[in-house]
Amino acid sequence: MAGGPAAPAAQPPEGATPPGSGSTLDATELRRLGVVRHFGTVGALLMGIGALGAGTAPVLDNPLFGKPVVGLFTRMPTASMAVVYTGIFMVVLAWLWLGALAAPGRARLPSRAQLHRTLLMWALPLVVAPPMFSRDVYSYLAQTAQADRGLNPYTLGPADAFGVDHPLVRAIPTIWRNTPAPYGPLFLTLGRPITWISEDNVVLGAMLFRVLALAGVAMIVWALSRLARRAGVSPVFALWLGALNPLVLFHLVSGVHNEALMIGLMLVGMELALRRPAIGPRLLAGIVVLAAASMVKLPAALALGFVGVWLARQLGGTLRELIRVGVLLTAVSGGTVVAISLGSGLGFGWTGTLGIPSLIRSWMSVSTDLGLLGGRIGMWLGLGDHTAAVLDLTRAVGLGAAAAVCALMLWRCWKGRIDPLAGLGVGLGAVVLLGPVVHPWYLLWAAIPLAAAATPPAFRITATQASAFLALVVAPTGAGFEFRAWVIPTAIAAALIALLVPLLAVRGRTPSTTAVLGVPAGYLRAWIRGPRPGDPDPADRT
Repeated sequence: MAGGPAAPAAQPPEGATPPGSGSTLDATELRRLGVVRHFGTVGALLMGIGALGAGTAPVLDNPLFGKPVVGLFTRMPTASMAVVYTGIFMVVLAWLWLGALAAPGRARLPSRAQLHRTLLMWALPLVVAPPMFSRDVYSYLAQTAQADRGLNPYTLGPADAFGVDHPLVRAIPTIWRNTPAPYGPLFLTLGRPITWISEDNVVLGAMLFRVLALAGVAMIVWALSRLARRAGVSPVFALWLGALNPLVLFHLVSGVHNEALMIGLMLVGMELALRRPAIGPRLLAGIVVLAAASMVKLPAALALGFVGVWLARQLGGTLRELIRVGVLLTAVSGGTVVAISLGSGLGFGWTGTLGIPSLIRSWMSVSTDLGLLGGRIGMWLGLGDHTAAVLDLTRAVGLGAAAAVCALMLWRCWKGRIDPLAGLGVGLGAVVLLGPVVHPWYLLWAAIPLAAAATPPAFRITATQASAFLALVVAPTGAGFEFRAWVIPTAIAAALIALLVPLLAVRGRTPSTTAVLGVPAGYLRAWIRGPRPGDPDPADRT
């Protein structure tokens, strides 16, 4: 969309629900929506129950040990994991079915209120259950406790500060016990009241951090539909892909990742800054919020660049305006960063710990995989083990390529060839895919902004397929099973068998799963029984 939010809004996709209108689903589709909602809710309930034995509750301080009934799950980890995976499959299927009802171009769509209620139904069981998929929340708890007790989290790891036997340290994975905090001072400051309330109670602390994550999810929901309307995108689609995404439910709600707060603040800042192409209180408030988002995790700072080039274009598009806007953004955002850093009492130590996450070798990172491959080839050729040096090179090249993509998107936004929110999504996507470390929830950095800015079929189908796949690749325990490789396949096989029961219960009462994945209706059925005259063309994916 050339010209950004100040220009006349683009026409919404055909069939998009007008802002403020209610559901346009017919009676049959409303019944299907009810089935989808309850199917996903049952799945989330199964996930919550299974999390009692297959989640990431503290190993040494688990309050469930020895308790009647609920304590049984801790002694049946494989069975508990099978229950979780059954629920995972059900939630992902329910999300895909819901996407078939919310896809752009449909004549009838559910309302935003219906999607909000669906999100609450699916999220509530995960809110009250133990965390799953990651133990990062325990690192958050220990690092904010360090900040609260005057022990600098940017120079000391939790074990260095408290000792390995401290309750706040025992739940942290070994690799992160002695590493400083890689997070911004705003996040650690927001966590101080949590550690003050919970003290050394890791269960209470983890639940309070989930409240902070839920505040971030609420900000995402609030900003998404508003940004989508401005970009001419169906708000219903934006909520489905951006807020109801299984990655949001699994990793932001259940996994308690601070991406929820970063993305929430980033979207709220974009919504405030893009409301009016003029320098005023709303723009300044948006800049402050965006700078605050970068003080949770630094990638959010990229949004400031897109706000700057968009505003400069709206004010005349001259180099002089670009410089003037750049000075304003630098002054306001820089002042905010300085105020947060000094006001937190932590200073600028965060600038020296940004590379901490790259200590692990992420199999999902292209640049890391190429570095490992290069090191392996060197050993095969008898040149010695230079893996570390090759990794440094490939990761630097990857970051350079990501910077080039971001610069290109900024240029296109400056020229009015791309909306600032879409440019931000593409830029963050490059940072994720070409960066040294990639986790499934990192996809949300790009997917959520793009959900409110783009609906081309290629993006929609790719984002849907990627989200559904990545929702399945992290074990609920948040740990690998190198010495018990049979556990996950066994649990998944049992879950697939158990899944047949709920699938049979809703047979014929749900929307098409294949449609939202980009497979023409009837194609799979035709593929199974063989082609017949009148069947859809396999090449027709429109």
